[in-house]
Amino acid sequence: MPKMLHTGQVIIDLVMAVEKLPQIGGDVLAQSAGFEAGGGFNVMAAAVRNGLPVVYLGRHGTGRFGDLARQAMQAEGISIGIAEPAERDTGLCVALTDASAERSFISYIGAEGEVTTEDLNSVAAEAGDYVYLSGYSLLHPGKAQALLDWTLALPKGINVVFDPGPLVESPDSPLMQALLPRIDVWTSNSVEALRFTGADDIAQALERLVKHLPETVLMVVRDGPQGCWIQQAGERRHVPGFAVQAVDSNGAGDAHAGVFVAGLAQGLNAHEAGRRANAAAALAVTRWGPATAPGAAEVDAFMGESCSG
Repeated sequence: MPKMLHTGQVIIDLVMAVEKLPQIGGDVLAQSAGFEAGGGFNVMAAAVRNGLPVVYLGRHGTGRFGDLARQAMQAEGISIGIAEPAERDTGLCVALTDASAERSFISYIGAEGEVTTEDLNSVAAEAGDYVYLSGYSLLHPGKAQALLDWTLALPKGINVVFDPGPLVESPDSPLMQALLPRIDVWTSNSVEALRFTGADDIAQALERLVKHLPETVLMVVRDGPQGCWIQQAGERRHVPGFAVQAVDSNGAGDAHAGVFVAGLAQGLNAHEAGRRANAAAALAVTRWGPATAPGAAEVDAFMGESCSG
């Protein structure tokens, strides 16, 4: 069976629930707080819980946060590709979720912000595998060029999945110009797609993305509770979402991305994979915390109940 090689960043989230964010210079009391593995961990956990073997091909650190990151990955059955920890610790993200279920982040990058080609070659990528790239990785000077060079050297039989994230704002940088022709699957939310393309709506964003990506690329753009839009080879399709009562949107997009790739790896078509991903994201927003993706059996049960209802 194919596997996912995740080249992004596993960091530790300090997750806090607040009624509202404080004003500058202000202070609020959190209703809850806790340390959780986050960042790329959320996508990997979603994928492995849905039957796709996953290898983490990012750095992990020496210290309390590196220990937490490794423990979380081992508990999920995620393989750690780079054996030796870095000398510095894993980074930290403060994730604040307010009463509207929206989240705000402040991140500090640690060991996960660096990687070498030798690190990336720790595990062989094989035909049919899915290599997952995060746009965050392209912002780290100690990682971006090595990751790009390694990705561009991958054989064509390996599927490159790109998630731009919220900080990659245009296709114009030299790194993006080099990477775009190698992408096989694009996965983002609507805000990221609009920002990247300068479009006014999702339809226009998909039209503009086609101009930057290979003809055969599979694009999936999440549209919150409305579900997602899928486009490939000129055919566009809306995959409806599932109605739930959201309490925390943190990690929902990661759940969607991980379950979508797991579906593709198991032979589902894009529409089927998108529907499962929508179900997983819907379940994820009903729970507090970043890595709240359900497992395959729970997704099956939820979809069955939704159909019968």
